[in-house]
Amino acid sequence: MDRNVGGVDRVLRGVLGVWLVVVALAALRVGRRTTAAVAGIAGLGLLQNAAVGFCGGNWLFGIDTTGEPADA
Repeated sequence: MDRNVGGVDRVLRGVLGVWLVVVALAALRVGRRTTAAVAGIAGLGLLQNAAVGFCGGNWLFGIDTTGEPADA
């Protein structure tokens, strides 16, 4: 897998991922299990994208935010 997430995009995914995990924990504390599950899954997915530097959605649509030239 080639990296296709970088720069500001990667930072934003990390920040939003952490925020969604916090929302999930808060929702779980008050008994909103569905909200907690959705926010938790989305947050962990964004954190995975930020950590690995690859996003399947970006790959599918041919988006590359790393700033590196695409391979021919």
